[in-house]
Amino acid sequence: MSEFPVVSVSDLVNAFKEVVETALPPCTVEGEISNCRRSPAGHWYLTLKDEQSEIGAVIWRSAAQKIRFDPKDGMKCLATGSLQVYVAKGTCQFVISRLMPQGIGELELAFRQLRDKLSAEGLFDESRKRAIPQIPCRIALVTSPSSAAVRDMIQVITRRWPPARIVVVPVRVQGEGAAEEIAKALKLVHRIPDVDVVITGRGGGSLEDLWCFNTEIVARAVAACRIPVIAAVGHEIDVSIADLVADRRALTPSEAGELVVPSARDLYDSLIHTAHRMRQTLRDRLDRARLRLSTIEARSVLQRPMSLVDQKRLDCEALSERAVTAVRLMTERRGRDLAEFAASLQALSPLRVLSRGYSLTQRSDGALLRSAEGMQLGEILTTRLSYGLVRSAVTAIEIERPH
Repeated sequence: MSEFPVVSVSDLVNAFKEVVETALPPCTVEGEISNCRRSPAGHWYLTLKDEQSEIGAVIWRSAAQKIRFDPKDGMKCLATGSLQVYVAKGTCQFVISRLMPQGIGELELAFRQLRDKLSAEGLFDESRKRAIPQIPCRIALVTSPSSAAVRDMIQVITRRWPPARIVVVPVRVQGEGAAEEIAKALKLVHRIPDVDVVITGRGGGSLEDLWCFNTEIVARAVAACRIPVIAAVGHEIDVSIADLVADRRALTPSEAGELVVPSARDLYDSLIHTAHRMRQTLRDRLDRARLRLSTIEARSVLQRPMSLVDQKRLDCEALSERAVTAVRLMTERRGRDLAEFAASLQALSPLRVLSRGYSLTQRSDGALLRSAEGMQLGEILTTRLSYGLVRSAVTAIEIERPH
């Protein structure tokens, strides 16, 4: 028998759990993150390490939802939590309830991570941003209905454009659930009749106050909104993720009111100036037309219209004379050509040969007689002379052979 007490594994692990979890109260651990991964359930599993040691750590989903940034391998951080023993395996891990990056604020790091992520997706590209209507039918203000910002926007809009039609879509712009309300309003604002531009934003405040406009859900709702969006968040120095995604950024809510509608006075002055330019242009064109008409009226053809007819008559007579002369010359040339051709034919005519004392003798079938061979006594021959024909019968045939 052993002199030491016998205990079960469960008792041993439970004792270990009791010692570990009571020996060290909740604390903040400084270390570097490694082996960081997120489970499908929303928990974060990671390792905290320094130059000499390391320990496994976990951030349960309830705590992870409150962390504004995504933990990354190699990130220096301050992790607040407590040691916890996993009884089933007898292992110890550090359960993190709060995680803070070192060297940069939590919100600033979350802002940079989301900015880089959305920029890589092209949500900030100017090519996808739409033009704001010059004179909108109705303007939707997605903001807090009790804020000074909404009063400033309404005042500026109605002062610049009195007939402006405005509808306020009430949402919270600060605190828990504000981002979800803004995103939902942007998804449904197109259902309001005649709305063709949206302004969303709020007045100035701390980075924490403005944070709902730096969330991914609001940024994607602004990008997906079916109506052009103007973002007016905080003061001039405040730049939110919503500002970068929106179709147009206003430095302040008051400037958003100036951007969304034209100034009635400026538009009136512009119309007066345009009307003046149109009148001046019409006068200039009328003066040029009168000058051109005067130039046309001064032409001789209009002063003496029959001179043009007389000139055309003279031209016709000249053409007629030229045509008669051309026909006569052509006829004479053709006559000479015909005479020369007739003389050539006459020189080649057999009748011309007969006129020199020769004759042509044909047999009864019309064949020319070239030899006495083959002739028969009594055969009738026709002899063609220069003038007339002679028919004779063959009474004798004599054949002479050439030497």
